Amino acid sequence: MPQLSQLPEVFLSQLFWLAIGLGFIFFVIARGMVPKIQATVEAREQRIAGDLAAAQAARTAAEDTEAAWRERMDAARGEAARLANEAKQESARETEAKVKAAADKINRKVESAEGKIREAVSAARAEIEVVAAEAAQDMVARLTGIAVDKKQAAAAVKAEMNV
Repeated sequence: MPQLSQLPEVFLSQLFWLAIGLGFIFFVIARGMVPKIQATVEAREQRIAGDLAAAQAARTAAEDTEAAWRERMDAARGEAARLANEAKQESARETEAKVKAAADKINRKVESAEGKIREAVSAARAEIEVVAAEAAQDMVARLTGIAVDKKQAAAAVKAEMNV
């Protein structure tokens, strides 16, 4: 094969040009492109680190805001409970006052009714005594034929009714 016989003659020349070509490629890529790629990677890493820091700061701010909101809500709940308690107490006082006024009014009516009942009982008792005295007078006169005056009959009836 003739190609193989030429190999020792051109081998060193091809190695030389291979070394020059690889060296050229190395210097172009290593000196030209690698720094640009490294700069892009570093910029990306810095942007990611900045975004992570911003996200952490936002999370911290959100947690602080949530804590403040919870404190305000707890304070508002406490204030609402206090106002509700005060309203209940005020309502209880007003209800108690209304009940007391109604009870006083009812007591006055009861006392008035009791007075009227006592007067009616006294009037009825007086009428009963008069009727009983007249009936006693009439019975004594019919049974015994003795005439009893009204005063004696009334005194006898009164004495029997008080016993």
